Amino acid sequence: MKELNGGELAGYIKERQAHTVKALRSRKKFPKLAVFYDNDSPVIKKYMDLKEVYGTDIGVAVDIIKINADDAEEKLRAAAEDAATTGIIVQLPLKYCDMKILSLIPLDKDVDGLRGESDTATAMAIHWLLTSYGVDLQDKKLAIIGRGKLVGAPLERMWRESGYNVAVFERGDNLDQLVDYDVIVTATGTPGLIKTEMIKNGATIVDAGTASEAGVIKGDLDDAVRERDDLTLTPKVGGVGPLTVAMLFERVLQATEK
Repeated sequence: MKELNGGELAGYIKERQAHTVKALRSRKKFPKLAVFYDNDSPVIKKYMDLKEVYGTDIGVAVDIIKINADDAEEKLRAAAEDAATTGIIVQLPLKYCDMKILSLIPLDKDVDGLRGESDTATAMAIHWLLTSYGVDLQDKKLAIIGRGKLVGAPLERMWRESGYNVAVFERGDNLDQLVDYDVIVTATGTPGLIKTEMIKNGATIVDAGTASEAGVIKGDLDDAVRERDDLTLTPKVGGVGPLTVAMLFERVLQATEK
């Protein structure tokens, strides 16, 4: 089995970003990310913790702000108008607040691409991960499982615009057809959904699904898939997540530079 180690790639990026932050600070520019969330799910906490630690490591201030249906608009507008806040994200999924609040994020501070007017950090991270490991997407059959706002929908758009041969599978579709595809990206948040018999020999798989099961964060792949030696795939830990965070902070630094 060959691993697509996003954590390793993120390490190199983080080192460069730390130098960038020092250069920005020397010019009196101070990057700051505001992260809004409305529930305490383990998946939400995991990703907010990753962002907070990453920001500390490279010298970027990270404000974690809890919102509810009554104060979300007020708090997002305050961050939008705050000149010191250079990037804003809303940690999905939301439980109590309306998704309409995403429209309150100014385009120049939308570092996660949640307004739908740019590629999301997660979709960019997946593409970056595959190309960095030399996975050729041209003339391959690509499958995306799930059409969510963070992964499936923006990745589909990105790949179609690049002219790739991509199909999207949604809830209720026949996943046995996956055996015909060379590269599979799955992001449903359904643990164990993708079985080994669904995957052809030599396929490449990116597991971007996240769900909490008995307090453990799990992806979409069944454990039997990871026992195969013929596949190229993301590890249980350190796949898409670290690279998504790196991409997010890359955009925070770019927004600070402007």
